[in-house]
Amino acid sequence: MESGRVVVVMGVTGTGKSTVGELIAAGLAVPYAEADDFHPQANVEKMRSGTPLDDEDRRPWLDAIGRWAKERTGLGGVVSCSALKRAYRDRLRAAAPGLVFVHLHGSRALITERQSARKGHFMPSSLIDSQFATLEPLAPDERGFVVDVTPEPPVIVEQVLRELREPNGAE
Repeated sequence: MESGRVVVVMGVTGTGKSTVGELIAAGLAVPYAEADDFHPQANVEKMRSGTPLDDEDRRPWLDAIGRWAKERTGLGGVVSCSALKRAYRDRLRAAAPGLVFVHLHGSRALITERQSARKGHFMPSSLIDSQFATLEPLAPDERGFVVDVTPEPPVIVEQVLRELREPNGAE
């Protein structure tokens, strides 16, 4: 991976974006940002109430993440962000060209099990279906790759770091 690239760890809720993202950042020795921290309070309350966000709700959130990624371009960084739709990823890329997307993917059953076991997070399990319905997988022309989340986080991170360090990693 070229030095200074910003990595976006994406996927539906419950895939381990935060855990894996922090570990990837540590492995690359770059800062990590948690996309949930970029949400306006109104978005958090909406999700907490079980209402999925719409594109209008996501716009300022994506713009804030895009600004962070732009500031990190050339320096490197890792941010977790669901980035479920191509349009969302395009919006992030418009702010910070050259982003690499690591799509954490798992079965609906596995994700439901993990999300149900989560404590203290504002995203209820009831929104998993809307997340899967919204998800648009990475297209062949998008810089990034898909990683299965069945293994434990250290195994996932090892795979991601290996892929990122390939000469043409994430191309």
